[in-house]
Amino acid sequence: MRCLITGATGFVGGHLAAHLLEAGHEVTGLTRGRQSSSPPAKGGPGGVAPARPLSPIPLHPVDWQDTAPLTELLRQLQPDWVFHLAGYANAGKSFKEPELAWAGNLTATQSLYAALEACGSRARVLFVSSGLVYGDATAGFPVCTEAQPLRPVSPYAASKAAADVLSYQVTRHPGLDVVTVRPFNHLGPGQPADYAASNFARQLAAAEAGRQPPVIRTGDLSSTRDFTDVRDMVRAYALLMEKGKTGEAYNAGTGETHTMRDVLDLLRKLARVTVDVTEEADPARPADPVISGVSNAKLVQATGWRPAYSLDRTLGDVLDDWRNNQ
Repeated sequence: MRCLITGATGFVGGHLAAHLLEAGHEVTGLTRGRQSSSPPAKGGPGGVAPARPLSPIPLHPVDWQDTAPLTELLRQLQPDWVFHLAGYANAGKSFKEPELAWAGNLTATQSLYAALEACGSRARVLFVSSGLVYGDATAGFPVCTEAQPLRPVSPYAASKAAADVLSYQVTRHPGLDVVTVRPFNHLGPGQPADYAASNFARQLAAAEAGRQPPVIRTGDLSSTRDFTDVRDMVRAYALLMEKGKTGEAYNAGTGETHTMRDVLDLLRKLARVTVDVTEEADPARPADPVISGVSNAKLVQATGWRPAYSLDRTLGDVLDDWRNNQ
């Protein structure tokens, strides 16, 4: 298939490109910035993602505020599959910059669908939503299923929920072929330290290397989340392109939950130094939604997907990635 990935140079986009290339597909990416033949390597220590090799794919710059050039680009590329990953990705920061969240998630998605309609594309689109669109727990849903109401609690989640609803609407008119996936937390090598588990691993690797005192600073560790290895997640994305039903949404997660304290404890067991933990909740950030469990039954039934990576293995790979970039 001719595959197009929006947000191709991001954490998930790089892993997805590698998976699709390995499967024999032709892959092109859209990104903000100048045209290139290969995604740029990411930075090293200091809080950004570790440097790691990214699959060489052609990249095309795009301005999500200007639909006309995007329409012409899609007409030239004629993709069979469009993986729409581009967007604003940080739920915590969205409380301080909600306009960026809405522009990155809803406006960009509107532009993509308008361009696909304008050029008469018959491409299948996978819209990557978020498990955070469900928000607060809902009575009668002890396990989160796709039937649960959307009750987002952050600007990030609200903007994703709006784009999620739009993605269904465009399957009715103008009749685009869109499948929606609602991934829950995912992690893996190359994830920026903006995300908790990767930040823990970064601090542990720095402490091992003597770059910081043996103290890990964290936020609230009581929240419960479903973690999936990014390499398993991109397999689910590809399978949904093959087997997902137009207009349907699918939860993507392992079906197992862990507290952030569990994650940190597992990483501490893998560390080569003993560290103390300083837990400091951010009063400026509301509490995370409480999700008691996630059902992936619909995804499994449609695609046969099962996770291959255990949480222990994933965290070990994340920690090794930061160690290699000290």
